[in-house]
Amino acid sequence: MAEIRATPLGAGQDVGRSCILVSMGGKNIMLDCGMHMGYNDSRRFPDFTYVSEKGPLSEHLDCVIISHFHLDHCGALPYFSEMVGYDGPIYMTHPTKAIAPILLEDFRKISVDKKGETNFFTSQNIKDCMKKVIAVNLHQVEEVAPGMFIKAYYAGHVLGAAMFEIRVGQQSVVYTGDYNMTPDRHLGAAWIDKCRPDLLITESTYATTIRDSKRCRERDFLKSVHQTVEKGGKVLIPVFALGRAQELCILLETFWERMNLKAPIYFTTGLTEKANHYYKLFVDWTNQNIKKTFVHRNMFEFKHIRPFEQSYLKEPGPMVVFATPGMLHAGQSLNIFKQLAPSEENIVIIPGYCVQGTVGNKVLSGQKRVEIHGKTVEVKMRVQYMSFSAHADAKGIMQLIRMCSPRHVMLVHGEGEKMEFLHSKIEQEFGIPCYYPANGETSTILTCPPIPVDVSTSLLKRQASLSSQYLAAPVTKRPMYRRPMSAVVTMDPECGTRPRLIGVDEAAQSLGVCSHDLRFTSEISLSRPVSSSVDAVLGQLKGNLEKWCPEQSIKLLPDTNSLSVGQIALKVQARSDSSQPAATSSFHVNVSWPFQDEAAARHLVALLGQGSSNGTS
Repeated sequence: MAEIRATPLGAGQDVGRSCILVSMGGKNIMLDCGMHMGYNDSRRFPDFTYVSEKGPLSEHLDCVIISHFHLDHCGALPYFSEMVGYDGPIYMTHPTKAIAPILLEDFRKISVDKKGETNFFTSQNIKDCMKKVIAVNLHQVEEVAPGMFIKAYYAGHVLGAAMFEIRVGQQSVVYTGDYNMTPDRHLGAAWIDKCRPDLLITESTYATTIRDSKRCRERDFLKSVHQTVEKGGKVLIPVFALGRAQELCILLETFWERMNLKAPIYFTTGLTEKANHYYKLFVDWTNQNIKKTFVHRNMFEFKHIRPFEQSYLKEPGPMVVFATPGMLHAGQSLNIFKQLAPSEENIVIIPGYCVQGTVGNKVLSGQKRVEIHGKTVEVKMRVQYMSFSAHADAKGIMQLIRMCSPRHVMLVHGEGEKMEFLHSKIEQEFGIPCYYPANGETSTILTCPPIPVDVSTSLLKRQASLSSQYLAAPVTKRPMYRRPMSAVVTMDPECGTRPRLIGVDEAAQSLGVCSHDLRFTSEISLSRPVSSSVDAVLGQLKGNLEKWCPEQSIKLLPDTNSLSVGQIALKVQARSDSSQPAATSSFHVNVSWPFQDEAAARHLVALLGQGSSNGTS
């Protein structure tokens, strides 16, 4: 029995630093290579010594697959490839390849140029890392190594996000990365074939959450923003550069236009231009509505949203500011929060998940004093969480499991307690094993690879004919048409190395032997009036059978006191039985049948037994 081994180096009972090692069929794959937003020490990156403590990692890994451009999925990639040492192939989609280096460079600037961190990757490291990337298209099957293939599926979530199916021989794993089963204003819903993998590794960020309707959330969001600007307050919306940012920009742009509002909306400098460029370049990755209107109007060219300057915060009056990053852990969003936090007139609306350790997570948990850049900031502004997260909720996760029909499930990228709840729900509803290992723990999944066989044409035609009769029959009479496939497995070196299924008669003919028919029997006792004869009982049985099975060929064989229903034979015999009442005669009906008619014979025996005094088998 073969096995698949999966070890989270990050995102095991945790959100952030996604990195999962998978070994199967002699191949080793790394799924994502992210950083943790909540740490600035050695815990920021995965512990790559699990791959190898010494020497280049290329000898121990066949490939790295990156699901999308968010830093908690790709933020450690230049460090891993250029500083730890990996020269093998890195696979990602075309949008991810285009956008990831920009976000990595922004991250490097914040960490090194502004915070002065050392032992960090350089701009050249990012460039050298991206030279190792092989971009893939959706539904394109890519051969990574002999016998190893990968295939990308649309994941929603952000531009270019993909789920990956990895096949090695007869074993397969699907890794979801982050995905969204609900379409939004600019992206479609995730989709995958019913590929029946041995293991599905799925994110579980919202393992216990079922979100309310999107329309209600949008209404509440617009109400909070409108009420704040009407009272002269400032609204901070921390977002990541691409994805949720565009979703909320489209929403506010439409609302400002409809309500004819004058309060300014700002987006941190440069990001709107970059987003526009990439959404134009990869418009095929957006939803149908965006594609349909793109020829006439670019939905990402905003009339009411302008680039942000730091000096605008000092101006009196209301405003709305979109700023990155989304968890208030660094950058412009953290600096703006620091300035707006002391005023009760202002509000910060956090539209997505914040990992533990970030300022976003702290203020959402109710902290009124937070430390930022070594100084304590008093939080008087209102803090509101509204989930516009592009992650699947609990309902969406169950929907994906139903869609791809895996044999085992592993939960990653979620909180341990919530994973435990979802794990129980999955095992209860689908009846399949579910795992949720912590970082550094290995889950071993035993697999039974299917054995491919060839089937003779005559056998297929015969079975297809029997199946069509079964489906055409009324439901109550289908047992009479249920036939298992009876076949012989052969191995002929001249016809290839794969086993071949042929019919029993075909096998006997090719071997020059006679086939023997193994038959099963059951005996039923009937009580009839004393004047009854064997011929009368046969006639009565034939009438009943014609009524029960009108489509079957029923033959009366009076010379042998029997009748046949296809391959099923019924023989009637008179028996003397002193235990019977004087006014009745006893008859025994012997029913015999071949193995392939088991279901039909049992059905007939049950029907005959309904009128018998007793039945024995």
